[in-house]
Amino acid sequence: MSPFELFIGLRYTRAKRRNHFISFISLISMAGIALGVAALIVVLSVMNGFQQELRARILGVASHIQITGGDNTLADWRTIATEASRHPDVAAAAPYIMAQNMLTFDQAVQGAIVRGVLPDLESGVAQFSSHMKQGRLEDLRSGEFGIVLGSELARALGARLGDKVVVMAPQGQVTPAGVVPRLKQFTVRGIFEVGMYEYDYGLALIHLDDAARLYRMGDRISGVRLALKDIYRAPQVSRELLDLMRGDFYISDWTRQHANFFRAIQIEKNVMFIILLLIVAVAAFNIVSTLVMAVTDKQADIAILRTLGASPGSIMKIFIVQGALIGVIGMLIGVGGGVLLALNIDVIVPAIERLFGVAFLAKDVYYISELPSQLDVKDVVYVASVSFVLTLIATLYPSYRASKTNPAEALRYE
Repeated sequence: MSPFELFIGLRYTRAKRRNHFISFISLISMAGIALGVAALIVVLSVMNGFQQELRARILGVASHIQITGGDNTLADWRTIATEASRHPDVAAAAPYIMAQNMLTFDQAVQGAIVRGVLPDLESGVAQFSSHMKQGRLEDLRSGEFGIVLGSELARALGARLGDKVVVMAPQGQVTPAGVVPRLKQFTVRGIFEVGMYEYDYGLALIHLDDAARLYRMGDRISGVRLALKDIYRAPQVSRELLDLMRGDFYISDWTRQHANFFRAIQIEKNVMFIILLLIVAVAAFNIVSTLVMAVTDKQADIAILRTLGASPGSIMKIFIVQGALIGVIGMLIGVGGGVLLALNIDVIVPAIERLFGVAFLAKDVYYISELPSQLDVKDVVYVASVSFVLTLIATLYPSYRASKTNPAEALRYE
């Protein structure tokens, strides 16, 4: 593109128009693009924030990587934990025993997963200590048969700190009267709340030694849980551990265990992007009507330029510059506004709630009561690029129509 075409295109954009309606449509197109781009950036940032928040809550309880044997048990867990910890990406390792049980208290009966843990090691692979509402995880001591309940599970049972909860083991006990379930009484030592209903309602913790006695595991455990320094390297670390460790092991990571959940979030994010992109597309294609009217308004000017030697390609580039400038200004305003909103949404949303007396995410209904936001530079660049491409596409037809103007016909009535 030559300086001549760029100069004329910019001059047409800055010049005062005889037809003020064209200027009005240009401003509307610019504002529409800015609004659409800002909305896209804010929504994608909020969805990134929710995804990060949910991932943190899930992985605060679930393991990054889980190692178990072919029969879902491990014999020498200390050796396995030591070998796994040699990997530079492994931050901590902890054993566990896990089984499904029935818990009873008073007249209430609830099913739950009971996980046997070593409190001092469990704190390295899970964040229960920071989510304790009552008691401490360290109050689980070997031989005392204490139990820590999720908040919703404790509420369903009606159990409080110090109450005696009966745990019904899945393995039966053979007696002269037949097979009867084995029961053990545990004292509630704590209550945790991580903000995920799946865990708050269906998980209870006991000491690893007490779990081994309850389930008659002996020296065997269910598996070893690993915490990683970088959770996004979990699939690669899993493959490397398979090569590093010798034996018949099954290794799974969080991307497999919760694949459907995070895939659903990503699909929702993609759908929202497509829906909101339509706003940008509508605003971008308003440029078509703006340029069509501008071409009609500039028929005489186009004819004069053609008689002075301007080629049809040059005329086309002039109007592409004019339409692209409208889109670029709108896109830049939208990017600036969207970034500011995304970075300050934790201040803006509470201010709106106070102003109108509403609560978008009520604390008594939602575990995540604040709108989280995580601005991703890649999302900003992607939104800006797509918006700019849509703007360029919208300029093609009017510019092509301008390039086909016949100078003789255009000047006939001038």
